[in-house]
Amino acid sequence: MSSPDTATQTAADGRPAQGGLDAFFGLTENGTTIRTEIMAGVATFLAGMYIIVVNPAILSDAGIPFSAGLTATVIISFLGSLAMGLYARNPILIAPGMGMNALFTYTLVEGAGVPLEIALGCVFWSGVIFVILAVFNVRQIIVDAIPANMRYAITCGIGLFITFIGLKNAGFIVSNPATLVSMADLGPSVLTFLAGLALTGAFVARKVPGALVLGIAATTLLAIPLGRMWGADTAVVWDGLVAGPDFSFMFQVDVIGALNYAFWPFIFVMLFTNFFDALSCFMGLSEAAGLKDKDGNPRNLKQSMSVDAFSSIIAAPLGTSAAQTFIESGAGVAQGGRTGLVAVTIALLFLPFLFLSPLLELVPAIATSTVLVLVGLFMLAPVKKVEWERYDEAIPAFLAVILMPLTYSITMGIAYGFLSYVVIKVLTGRISDVKPAMLVVAALCVLMLATV
Repeated sequence: MSSPDTATQTAADGRPAQGGLDAFFGLTENGTTIRTEIMAGVATFLAGMYIIVVNPAILSDAGIPFSAGLTATVIISFLGSLAMGLYARNPILIAPGMGMNALFTYTLVEGAGVPLEIALGCVFWSGVIFVILAVFNVRQIIVDAIPANMRYAITCGIGLFITFIGLKNAGFIVSNPATLVSMADLGPSVLTFLAGLALTGAFVARKVPGALVLGIAATTLLAIPLGRMWGADTAVVWDGLVAGPDFSFMFQVDVIGALNYAFWPFIFVMLFTNFFDALSCFMGLSEAAGLKDKDGNPRNLKQSMSVDAFSSIIAAPLGTSAAQTFIESGAGVAQGGRTGLVAVTIALLFLPFLFLSPLLELVPAIATSTVLVLVGLFMLAPVKKVEWERYDEAIPAFLAVILMPLTYSITMGIAYGFLSYVVIKVLTGRISDVKPAMLVVAALCVLMLATV
């Protein structure tokens, strides 16, 4: 009798009989079992489920109600991950992306004053273009056009930007008329945030499964005395345990208004960020897990990119920023996950949270801020790949990194990074390093700077 872990029955000749889950996902072909795939799905879900709380918290700063943001987050995570498992058959989590939500809320809506419905329209059109690029498989042209050092730098810059947002939302960094920003007084709220950050950091350092989620929970518990036993405002308020999904912000998207040429640069920045995040994630995971086709390319890359792109289109009418691949999928890969059954498991684990918005609204800003700070740290990993000794590459990369948090705009960091890259290459006689597509990108950046 075959092991209950296996996905197939055993035929008379001793070979696995093709059928059921094995035939669909290729479990035997990938050397894995149902149990391994499900456990890998649980591991990835625990690593990435912080987005269920953090994404609605960020969207609420843009004006989307927390409960509506939660509903949108869960639905798009379910649909995207399910499609990744059933269509692309890769062990990858799809959910509203960190960086994309910050770009949407703090750069477009708060920073540039783009109306919320039009900002969602920009998400939609960036997804449409992403679909076209994915379907026609033109990724190589785009990859070759954007210098690798700039791609690494942009990821790092977004990380610093997210960390800065976390510190600001926690009240640790405050405005100061003399120095622009400064550290806040060490009151009860700030001390609670620092304690939560220390605990969360310890969980991460000890590689505890679900470290970020545990950190959010621990910080929330620490925040209960605020406004009760200690000073500061009340941070944790009980409003119940369960409630039905909130569809109040669904289809609040202005697709036509977003086509105004003034918003094209924002659409481009969203497209660029999502496209390269997805491509980098797929390539990294394929290397780590050996998920490659016979030509040595990432397995089912076209299908995976298409799922990511369609998820971004669907995200806008649902009422959230673009969905994308999560590098936290590496947690499941490390547990032996190799097939789409991992992503299907992840999708199903999201569904119960549709009905837990009152419970999740307990989480205060100082708790989600600990995650933002540490996600920023994780996104700084590519900094070691930048060729810092090559100044014609390092100067544009540095400007992209430092200007994102200092201008409070991912868009501005990318624009000045790209423009400085072209200018420095021209002035140093290395214009041959600049691909024609990069010149088009630089022209788009000039257009954006002229219109914002």
